[in-house]
Amino acid sequence: MTRYLHTMIRVTDPDATIAFFDMLGLKEVRRMDNEKGRFTLIFLAAPGQEGVAEVELTHNWDPEPYAGGRNFGHLAFRVDDIYATCQTLMDAGVTINRPPRDGHMAFVKTPDGISIELLQDGSLPAAEPWASMPNTGTW
Repeated sequence: MTRYLHTMIRVTDPDATIAFFDMLGLKEVRRMDNEKGRFTLIFLAAPGQEGVAEVELTHNWDPEPYAGGRNFGHLAFRVDDIYATCQTLMDAGVTINRPPRDGHMAFVKTPDGISIELLQDGSLPAAEPWASMPNTGTW
């Protein structure tokens, strides 16, 4: 079973973006600052949709321009078995851009280049060929 989790967008002004989504009825449900990565993740959801369908705001602390739609990040889905899902996609000719080396997360792209994050609930033990597979592109 696959479950939709969130859509990520990059933002330059978190307060303004939160205020915008507040007008649509979405509220902040959690926030995570990453000092090492120099970014903040802010998750918003409509009442009753917390943990079901969220918008992830990613604020990079070091300003950068987001041209060509780069401010749109990815769609995220929880899957029952990340290894089986990636194998099915790979068997169909889909490139695994960021393999699930950690048994938890992978990135692939749609035929139109939209990034899709796949997340395992928890983590599976490292397994080949995934554990040693290099990244094959941007994600």
